[in-house]
Amino acid sequence: MNSQPLFPERLPTGDGILPSQEILDFVKTGIVSANREIQEDQIQPASIDLRLGRKAYRVRASFLPGRSTTLLNKATDKGLLTAELDISGPTLLEPNVIYIIPLMESLALPSDVYGVSNPKSTTGRLDIFTRLITEHGDEFERVRKGYHGNLYIEVISHTFPILVEAGLTLNQLRFGRGSAEMAEDAQLKQLDQDSLLIDADESSGRFDIDRGLRITVDLSGNGSDIVAWQAKRFSPPVDLSKIDHYDVADFWLPIYRNEKRQYILEPGAFYILASKQRVRVPANLAAEMLPYDLSTQEFRVHYAGFFDPGFGFGREGEIPGTRAVLEVRANEMPILLEDDQFVGRLNYFSMSAKPSKVYGGAIGSNYQQQGLALAKQFKRSGQPLHGRGARPGSTEESKTSGPGSKYSLLEATFQDAANRG
Repeated sequence: MNSQPLFPERLPTGDGILPSQEILDFVKTGIVSANREIQEDQIQPASIDLRLGRKAYRVRASFLPGRSTTLLNKATDKGLLTAELDISGPTLLEPNVIYIIPLMESLALPSDVYGVSNPKSTTGRLDIFTRLITEHGDEFERVRKGYHGNLYIEVISHTFPILVEAGLTLNQLRFGRGSAEMAEDAQLKQLDQDSLLIDADESSGRFDIDRGLRITVDLSGNGSDIVAWQAKRFSPPVDLSKIDHYDVADFWLPIYRNEKRQYILEPGAFYILASKQRVRVPANLAAEMLPYDLSTQEFRVHYAGFFDPGFGFGREGEIPGTRAVLEVRANEMPILLEDDQFVGRLNYFSMSAKPSKVYGGAIGSNYQQQGLALAKQFKRSGQPLHGRGARPGSTEESKTSGPGSKYSLLEATFQDAANRG
């Protein structure tokens, strides 16, 4: 009887972004390993969620290790490391403080495979800025071909105090082989004609293909009077392990549609808005949103940036598009934002193969068919309001308010918008 190898020989799928089945093979063969067993639900359609380790290091400034030294050696030698934290249990990370956290996962990449990281959607919606760092690396968010070593994450929560602990996931890593070429405009126009990129609903606003799919912002409300959420300053801590837990009104201010359908963004404030378009990402493609830069300051519209295969599409096109949530921060000066204003581009990239799993509820995805959806930590429960959301002081508000239901109006309006996403 012929003996069988413990693991079969790795069978590359081809060039492009690697699918879930090849990532699973990476785990089985030790290309991706960890000091705690990797769970199958960490593997997304085109990426793997990376988990926080048991220690966090508070540092004075952001930095890269460089080719000549390791990350922690450089932090120590340069006097950047100010405290070591044990995060094996819930631990508070202060706003606007930089932390370096070793991740549980490590890599032993083949010579033909590289990695690219990005924050998870929930991370971006909480205004948490993260960047992946490798040993002896000279670039954030990138893992060079053939890299063997540990992984670290830089974490800065700009708005909320947050509670984290070992095992939580704030970012994800996708792998690529060969040249990850962006789809040409001609290809996108053909996909659009086949209704693969965006639905034909007239309420979706205009859409143009120019160096990618142009994304515009919705300030008309998509059936709700609430067009955006602005994060409150000096809010209580957010425990990232909680789901559907916090009252929206404790952390967010609703912004209502006005007759001019415009809003002035305050410098340094953080907002959640939605795109005018309903985006669709076929299962054989992935997409990435590029931010729109004004000439005088950064105008950030999406922290996470990566859209998995099947987002707004499903496996066979059964979902008629999903609005992209925009995580918006204006720096230095007020910015006037108008309805249907161009804020970013969505670029599409080929997968090396169709993934065995696609984005959606079947794999626990939180934001398929979303509307103006906040992070999953905030409540979506409550009496849904049909039709447009109620303004403060309206008849609808008086019907939903009362003892013990202080936030029911906001929660119901939020749920109503999300249901219609």
